[in-house]
Amino acid sequence: MTVIEESRPFAQQLSNVYFTILSLFCFKLFVKISLAILSHFYIVKGNRKEAARIAAEFYGVPQGQDRNTCSNDSQTSLQKQTMTTSTAVQRSHNLPKRRLESIGECSAKRKPSWGILTSQGSWADRSPLHEAASQGRLLSLKTLLSQGYNVDTLTIDQVTPLHEACLGDHVGCARILLEAGANVNATTIDGVTPLFNACSRGSAACAELLLEYGAKAQWESCLPSPTHEAASRGHSECLEVLISWGIDVDQDLPHLGTPLYVACVSQQIHCIRKLLYAGANVQKGKHLETPLHAAAQHSSTEIVNLLLEFGADINAKNTDFERPVDLAAPSSLVERLLLLHEATPSSLCQLCRLRIRNYMGRARLHLVPQLQLPTILKNFLQYR
Repeated sequence: MTVIEESRPFAQQLSNVYFTILSLFCFKLFVKISLAILSHFYIVKGNRKEAARIAAEFYGVPQGQDRNTCSNDSQTSLQKQTMTTSTAVQRSHNLPKRRLESIGECSAKRKPSWGILTSQGSWADRSPLHEAASQGRLLSLKTLLSQGYNVDTLTIDQVTPLHEACLGDHVGCARILLEAGANVNATTIDGVTPLFNACSRGSAACAELLLEYGAKAQWESCLPSPTHEAASRGHSECLEVLISWGIDVDQDLPHLGTPLYVACVSQQIHCIRKLLYAGANVQKGKHLETPLHAAAQHSSTEIVNLLLEFGADINAKNTDFERPVDLAAPSSLVERLLLLHEATPSSLCQLCRLRIRNYMGRARLHLVPQLQLPTILKNFLQYR
């Protein structure tokens, strides 16, 4: 700092700092406004033709003369159509009013089947059917369906009204759509199904309803899994519904692992219990990473105890040749618990229970209550 600057009053120096900050703020605001204007004129208005093309592809709206007749999306096309109509009227000596009425009738007939072009001709991603389903407006939904709206109307992302109803936990709307013939296994461009949305929201009632109508609980490994979604979000009721319908609790997705591993990463103890009681393999995780690795890394003593009780291998190594104890925080409760379990052999009762459950297999664990054994032994085998 120079001698002249040091001689200035402190208030004047401070005002210069505030002035600099204000100048930078005004400059950033000017840049944002400029970008918004450019986006409006060069992107929004430039994509109207593309929007009309997509509407024709997904909703069967013709791109030729019918689209210009029934949609007011572009003022230029409307003027061209009016000129064409006027010429035709003059040649055929018909009244213009009659031609305009036919145009109105065409618009009225096409509007319910599109679900994507509004009465003003502007681009609309969601139809009224989507809005009614997402907001749980049952009466409006019935009215729209009675007016001829397609029950499987799609948005640009292939989202159906059933997707919206399940994501909003609107069981009544979902039932109405399914009774009207909605595709229960419709997938979006991201591979999301209505059942996935129901499990994401935690709606066990919607999940049960979808499964009753034939929803697939498991898809290819590249698509999102409702089981993994329920396990990661801690929706144990949805997980219980899926298990009751016979899903594979050891479904292994390359990018996620098994539902048990996902639940351990998310530290969802209730979902972990559900999966283990249903016979999930305590050793299967993500590649060589076991659920015990995930629990130790997240320092969850309760989950570590539960996994060890179900026979988790304390000496399992991941791709980096690390055991669960190596991933635990130094001097933590989890590290001490793992070291204690390593030094203490399992009891004979524990080994017998694990052996019997492994011998029966996951598919027959539900038959344990029917065994001719004392109640105390049956409860012991079921971890009760």
